[in-house]
Amino acid sequence: MLTRSNRPTIKQVAAAAGVSTQTVSRVLNDRPDVSPETRERVLNVIEDLGYQPSAVARSLIQQRSYTLGVVTAGLKYTGPSRTLSGITQAAANKGYSLLLMELPSFDSNNVTPILQELYSRHVDGVIWAVPEVGENRDWLDAPHLDPKVPTVFLNMESRKDTPIVSIDNYLGGRMVMEHLFEQGYRRIGHISGPLDWWEARQRMVAWKDMLKEKGINANDNHWVEGNWSSSSGARAAQVLFEKYPEMDAVFAANDQMALSVLQAACERSLSVPKDFGIVGFDNLEESPYFCPSLSTVQVEQQNMGKAAVERIVRIIEAGWQNTEVAEPLSVVFKPTLVVRESSNRRMLQIEKEVVAEKFHEFGG
Repeated sequence: MLTRSNRPTIKQVAAAAGVSTQTVSRVLNDRPDVSPETRERVLNVIEDLGYQPSAVARSLIQQRSYTLGVVTAGLKYTGPSRTLSGITQAAANKGYSLLLMELPSFDSNNVTPILQELYSRHVDGVIWAVPEVGENRDWLDAPHLDPKVPTVFLNMESRKDTPIVSIDNYLGGRMVMEHLFEQGYRRIGHISGPLDWWEARQRMVAWKDMLKEKGINANDNHWVEGNWSSSSGARAAQVLFEKYPEMDAVFAANDQMALSVLQAACERSLSVPKDFGIVGFDNLEESPYFCPSLSTVQVEQQNMGKAAVERIVRIIEAGWQNTEVAEPLSVVFKPTLVVRESSNRRMLQIEKEVVAEKFHEFGG
């Protein structure tokens, strides 16, 4: 077993390959100013000796830590964990390690200790992977940020000169409503997420706007606020059915709450989607296995995490090279609608027509 004292060094690699240590460094950094023959010879020696470049040495030489600070919250939930998975994969591909910090709650606004900790560890950049909730972005207007350490934010309202990676929640909500109207539903209720969340507000505004465009007035009897959990969805569904008995569909702001609506519809002997339509948001892995399978909005949380890494690295590299950051500084992902059984009235009608045709074909 190699110890610190007998691990192969870059000098040993250079001597065995018959080149300078600078040439070995160029090969390790994939520089173009090395001949193919020399590159191959150095790489063969590296493999034979089992040489591992020292990240600490690279950091000292280049005065960079090649570390990104990541601040998140609610890792027990699917969305944040998916996003972190994308961040982890992209950071590894870019040659960066991660320093992870988790806030005690989504609405936490006491960020000074976390920022000071990250800055003291000399991170090259910060990814703030916490959604905008309540006043948890007020600190951006105070002098907390170190201008030498760039920060990219996830899931927040657009701000001038602030790099942001987000999902177009409003567009996703409109997609849901357009689909439900196309399927013949008209009295569409809404179970929102907690309205101190920017994402929940955007989805609710889309619901209201689409109803208004169809000449339908939404009032307080037509929606209930949930908290993203299935239990809150169950309570909200019960209230909605009582306040809005003529309701023929529900747009639930996430899949967990939509699952509760499916159960509530079943308890009321409503046939889904014939009598009642349901659409969620987020496209959980379990959504196709609900009974009936759940129509929902696909959100690319892993890709959002990857995009955040790509943008922070772009900003970091531009800073070291004293160049302008290539556009776009921010990115908004467009969601997609995944239509399944819970809202697909047209497919149900087609299936009935096929059955009827077969029945008559065989002399029924």
